[in-house]
Amino acid sequence: QVLLVESGGGLVQAGGSLRLSCAASGRTFSNYAMGWYRQFPGKEREIVAAINRSGGSTYYIRSVKGRFTIARDNAKNMVYLQMNSLKPEDTAVYYCAASATVGQVTTQGRVDYWGQGAQVTVSS
Repeated sequence: QVLLVESGGGLVQAGGSLRLSCAASGRTFSNYAMGWYRQFPGKEREIVAAINRSGGSTYYIRSVKGRFTIARDNAKNMVYLQMNSLKPEDTAVYYCAASATVGQVTTQGRVDYWGQGAQVTVSS
């Protein structure tokens, strides 16, 4: 079992920045690829960014590339999402995700563990 706890959400003006943090506890953190998903009201969750077990490879959806940065610290069992140049359309609930299946954290059905979610609201 892996427990994921997000923090760092909140309200920010357009153009501002937020950093989401996800603390993991339980099984060996470095055995899991990690991702950040978001969910808009009435919509399915979508992958935003992902990072492999070592932190050496990352993935971003096109709409956040160049604005968001995912990083992990395996010594601290933490994964982060630095969000810069935020836009109102980034407003959503953001979820931390962990997958033990190689290369599959971007597939919602292959996520093994989810965090509870963190609200991010960007005002115009």
